[in-house]
Amino acid sequence: MKGKQMPRRKKRLLAGGIVLLVLAVLAGTFFWYVSDYYPADEIALEVLAQDSTVTVQDDLTILSPSYPTDTAIIFYPGAKVEAAAYLPLLNQLRQTGLTCILVEMPFHLAIFDVNAAEDVMSQFPDIQHWYIAGHSMGGAMASQFASEHPDEVDGLLLLGAYLYGDYPPSDTLTIYGSLNQSVEDKIDYTENVVEIEGGNHAQFGNYGPQEGDLPATISAEEQQAQTVEAISDFIA
Repeated sequence: MKGKQMPRRKKRLLAGGIVLLVLAVLAGTFFWYVSDYYPADEIALEVLAQDSTVTVQDDLTILSPSYPTDTAIIFYPGAKVEAAAYLPLLNQLRQTGLTCILVEMPFHLAIFDVNAAEDVMSQFPDIQHWYIAGHSMGGAMASQFASEHPDEVDGLLLLGAYLYGDYPPSDTLTIYGSLNQSVEDKIDYTENVVEIEGGNHAQFGNYGPQEGDLPATISAEEQQAQTVEAISDFIA
């Protein structure tokens, strides 16, 4: 009996060892992938360090306007981009009278917390009008949230992204750089679409050049200023 059982036991141990090895390799690959992200540049970090209206609360960075408001934007960062990279853009939006709430995503990937906006909304009961926004993959996940919770948001703001899911273009603002052809090719609607001439994919945030992205012919400051103007006009 023992002679017959030993080979089976060894096979089970070998199979278990192979499974553990595969899982270890997959886990290692995943953590290597997510650890290689785009950090925020010094300009972005200065906003956090120097502006007293910017506060950090767990995984949220809150930029409050100088006077009370009942309108806020929830922002989902792009994939593998440090959330703080979007502070210069959101700081300009804050100055127009909007509360801006930046969400830090698990592993810098919004796909892991698509419904983060629900938790945000529950923490700010004084806000009556919510807009959800995102850049790149963050925009895709913001679009998915808006599609699944249309009664909870007043509008969707997409930067370097396009509609993903069933949400009306009439309630969506889509902004992209003219050098971001891959996004332009995916936009099959014309309502509330803004093309920033000379803009690229990365300059909605402050994290430097992005792999595969064409160099912009305008500055990040100019691209973001045009973005803020378009958002302000849309919300107004």
